[in-house]
Amino acid sequence: MKRLLLAGLILLLLASCSTETPQTPPQVVSVYSTSAAAPWLTDLYACAESVATISRADDPSAADISLRIGEPEFLTSFAYQIDEEEVLIVAHRQNPVQTLTIEEVRALFAGLGDPSVQVWVYASDEDVFRVFDQFAMEGRSVSSSARVAVDPAQMSDALTVEAGAVGILPRSWLTASLREVYSVTKVPVLVIMQREPQGAVGWLIDCLQNK
Repeated sequence: MKRLLLAGLILLLLASCSTETPQTPPQVVSVYSTSAAAPWLTDLYACAESVATISRADDPSAADISLRIGEPEFLTSFAYQIDEEEVLIVAHRQNPVQTLTIEEVRALFAGLGDPSVQVWVYASDEDVFRVFDQFAMEGRSVSSSARVAVDPAQMSDALTVEAGAVGILPRSWLTASLREVYSVTKVPVLVIMQREPQGAVGWLIDCLQNK
């Protein structure tokens, strides 16, 4: 009888040892990014690894995390700086436009400069354009003949193809075929969220700040 009892206990112990501890699935974190802040998505995915599953969101108000460059006009939520970005006025390397002053930048984008130079801007709600408007134009109107790029990738392509064009790019998007003609300013790269960061979200922010 004792042998049977002992054998039963051994089998019970073996069964309990062989049972795998259930693993908690990674937390799903929804992320929105402006086009100008897209280079920092690489770091975000690297930080997430097994800690979180990143889900891209189209609406910043519905995202756990929003990435952007520069401060929004009205900041009423939690914001953390993870890096710094420089906004530049750039031109094709063969463009006759050389280093510009702030007065020349304003005149050029207002349509008062060299008429042979085609200027490129962004939609007014893009974060990179808001930086340009605040620190370069200071609220002055941009020329109605300015062409509008949907994002820095299209801006870079247009300036690479059109030797006579001048536009606006974050330094992270500057390529070898383009050159800087004026530095507008440096601004923070921000992670913005509606709620105080907790769990995986807090860990991701800490990781991004230490990259």
